[in-house]
Amino acid sequence: MAALLGTNTAVMLFQGIEQESNPTQMREVALAIIAATLPFQAIYFLIYTFLLENKGTLSERMVKKLNFASAICQIFGYISLVGVAIMWYNLSIYVGISFLISSIFAMILIRTAMMPDKIEQ
Repeated sequence: MAALLGTNTAVMLFQGIEQESNPTQMREVALAIIAATLPFQAIYFLIYTFLLENKGTLSERMVKKLNFASAICQIFGYISLVGVAIMWYNLSIYVGISFLISSIFAMILIRTAMMPDKIEQ
């Protein structure tokens, strides 16, 4: 998630500068998607840090609520990849579609890997 936040911040900066000098509607939409997801990425880190700092002192109910909120923030963070894909689609249809498809597979992989194990009794 840290890499995604850093990448999105850089994309916003450099593509925002490019948008000022050479505006396009597609870039504007892509930047809007990325901008809308940045707060969720920041909140994810706040929750993560709070959980680390208060490990062992929070109730199980509170930890579950925070983990749920964290998962929602991650999903919104992943949506920013759609904005990046739109920008790359604007450069090349093949690059954009390839990036979007691989992003979907990567999201499924990471969500599957991060699922908690079910304890069998």
